[in-house]
Amino acid sequence: MAMLTVGELERRLLERYPASDAEPWDRTGLLVGDAHAAVTRVACALDATPDAIAHARDAGANVLLTHHPAFLEPPSSFVRGRASYEASIVMAALSSDVALMSFHTALDVSTDARETLPAMLGLSVEGVLEPVSPGSDKGYGHICRLNAPCALDDIARACVGAFGRMPRIWGASGLSIRTLVTWTGSAGGCERECLARGIDLLICGEVKYHAALAAASQGLALVELGHDASELPFADVLARACVRAGVPSDDAFIIGREDSWHTL
Repeated sequence: MAMLTVGELERRLLERYPASDAEPWDRTGLLVGDAHAAVTRVACALDATPDAIAHARDAGANVLLTHHPAFLEPPSSFVRGRASYEASIVMAALSSDVALMSFHTALDVSTDARETLPAMLGLSVEGVLEPVSPGSDKGYGHICRLNAPCALDDIARACVGAFGRMPRIWGASGLSIRTLVTWTGSAGGCERECLARGIDLLICGEVKYHAALAAASQGLALVELGHDASELPFADVLARACVRAGVPSDDAFIIGREDSWHTL
């Protein structure tokens, strides 16, 4: 590819997912690596795991671009054999010469995220539940209105088709749904706003059990896709963003689509 440095890639991605849009506790952009190094290839994934770093290295990528940051609180020490999980990730990245870059909540609130989960379900977005600022089209929770009422279980089946995983469903199977909100990852506390706005259904990654129980008892149906299942499509979003930033399409690729856990 034409000379594109890791730092320049970060700068171009920050134009699309500004750090100012991220939560103050979050980590955005380049976390580990050499900003002056020329980008070879970019591996995109949900999480920066040791396996993902090894996969990126073996595929000739010197950038691992993820949705979730490798750490929120910096590790306190880097001692082989005694390192924390987060420290071991940093050490693996440095020893493999793989830069770690992430866009987490800055991506969550972006217009790219707004178009992702609803589009997978064939839905059109008409608003944002919690905008980053009044009147903004960026924010958390995407409000969708169905053209005609649909049974809860039929929507859940559409989720299975789109995400390939059986969701957890709160609410009567035949419950009629007209308005819904999609929310990737953890939907902490948004069920209260959904109830206040008269939303029929919340499709999300996960909700705390007692919050879901309370919301369902008050008339809000929920479909929990799984935190990772709801956000795995963001790896594709990041890969497309890399291509727009100047990375050749063959050099921006997805890894780690498989689950990190299993059931019997």
